Amino acid sequence: MRIIFVRHGEPDYENDCLTETGRRQAAAAAERLAGEGIEKIYSSPMGRARQTASYTAEKLGLEIETLDYMHEISWGGPGVPEEGHPWTLSDWMISKEDFDFYSDDWRRHPYFANNAASEAVDIIAARFDELLLTLGYRHEGTRFLCETDRARTVAVFSHGGSGACALAHLLALPFPYVCTVLPYEFTSVIILEFPVRRGKYVHPRVELFNDTAHTRDISRGLVFQQKTD
Repeated sequence: MRIIFVRHGEPDYENDCLTETGRRQAAAAAERLAGEGIEKIYSSPMGRARQTASYTAEKLGLEIETLDYMHEISWGGPGVPEEGHPWTLSDWMISKEDFDFYSDDWRRHPYFANNAASEAVDIIAARFDELLLTLGYRHEGTRFLCETDRARTVAVFSHGGSGACALAHLLALPFPYVCTVLPYEFTSVIILEFPVRRGKYVHPRVELFNDTAHTRDISRGLVFQQKTD
């Protein structure tokens, strides 16, 4: 099984839709994804993600199934600097504090202890595991029990924040670490492959990350949202 994650195109955040450049990116992404064998398309309920997904859905003749929990996450909280912006704070933890994400608990760090982003991680983790069950994979700890003989490819259109939550959970990586070392651009393509071995425990493999070749001439590079929704 393959899960293709696609970030939405360049957005008009105020109106929750795509800019003209974003629409061009979404159209280019649809062409890029046309040969991937996608059987099902999932999307965040937010306008910019759903509009991005619509180009691929129309290209493939598929319906869009909404994942309400994959909307962009909120961040911030009492005493949290930088309005709780997880990408900025994660970078500080690595570059200024040399924080050890594998021996220390990032959730107890002052940047995230009262940050709404931490709650979003838990919600998305639990709900994404429910989705995986429908696809034939049971998440147990850091491994996945394959309960299917069927190989399939699905696409998930979402956001920089909610996508990072899902990736951190699936790859068993600390969320702030993912924000810093695994950022991705508008309409970039990320592919995780889950081996099909019914009755066996498997691990997801990163087949592709931040593929933006389709927007090389219409993208201005990595951009993070700076305000909560």
